[in-house]
Amino acid sequence: MNTIALDLHSVIDLTDEQFFQLCQQNRDLKFERTATGKIVIMPPTGWGTGNRNVELSFQLQAWSRSNDLGIAFDSSTGFILPNRAIRSPDAAWVRRDRIEAINPNPDKFLPLAPDFIVELMSASDMLEDVQVKMREYIENGVRLGWLIDSKQQYVEIYRQGREVEALLSPTTLSGEDILPGFILDLQGILSADR
Repeated sequence: MNTIALDLHSVIDLTDEQFFQLCQQNRDLKFERTATGKIVIMPPTGWGTGNRNVELSFQLQAWSRSNDLGIAFDSSTGFILPNRAIRSPDAAWVRRDRIEAINPNPDKFLPLAPDFIVELMSASDMLEDVQVKMREYIENGVRLGWLIDSKQQYVEIYRQGREVEALLSPTTLSGEDILPGFILDLQGILSADR
C-alpha cells in the first residue's frame, strides 16, 4: 500500500484542533499534514521496519533516561512545526527545558520542532519525498536529523547550516553535541535480514 495525499485545502482549511480531532476519530490510520494543508495518510509498516523502529526508539529512550536532558518520542507523536505542518517522525527527542518553557498539554500535539529526529525508510516511502521532509524539519528548527534506509544500507545526516552528509554502511551514528554521548548502534537497524 502506498502513501496517500489528500489535497483538501481548497475545500477546507483544517485548524490544528480540527486536524487533531480527525486523527483521534481515525486512530487506525496515521496522518500527517503538510505546510500547504495536504493530509497525508501513511500505511502501516511491515514487521521488519517495525522491528528496526522499536530498536531505534529503545536505544534513544535508554540514552534519554540515563541523562534526563530531554524527552524521547516514538512515531505516534505529532509535532506542530512553525510552518504549520504536523509531522510524526519515526523517533524524536526534545530538550526538557524547551518543553517546560511552553508547558504544553500532554494530550495534544507538541507545538514545536524537535531538536532531533529520525526517519526510517519503509517499503512505501519514496526517497525523494523523505528527503523533502528532512529538509523541512531542518528549515523549521530541527538541529539534527537522520534519514536511515536499511535496504540500501544508507544514512543521510541533516544538520543546521550544513550540507547533507551521506554514509554507506555505517556501524554507528553519533548524536554529536545535540544528544551528548548518544551513539546509535546500527547493527539491528541496518541488518539486511529484516
